[in-house]
Amino acid sequence: MGSMRLDKFLKNSRIIKRRTVAKEAADGGRITVNGKVAKAGTNVDVGDRLVIAFGNQTMRLEVLGVPEVVRKDDAEGMYRLLGEDE
Repeated sequence: MGSMRLDKFLKNSRIIKRRTVAKEAADGGRITVNGKVAKAGTNVDVGDRLVIAFGNQTMRLEVLGVPEVVRKDDAEGMYRLLGEDE
C-alpha cells in the first residue's frame, strides 16, 4: 500500500465527514502527523501517528491502513485510537 493525502484519509476513515472540512482543519494547524503540523496535502502512511484538535477535545490515533476505497463498515479499521501516554 502507498500513502494518501491527509484530508482524503480523514474523509475515507469517517473521522471527518467532508473533505472540505478536513482540509480546513489541516490547513488551520489543528492536525499533527508524527509531531509535525500537517497541511491537507501531507501524505500519511501506515504507522503514522496523528493528533487532531476538535475544539477542546484531542483525538490521538495511529494509521493502520490507507485503502483508496473503503466501505462505511470498514472505515474504523483504518486507524487505532491511542491513549494519552502513547
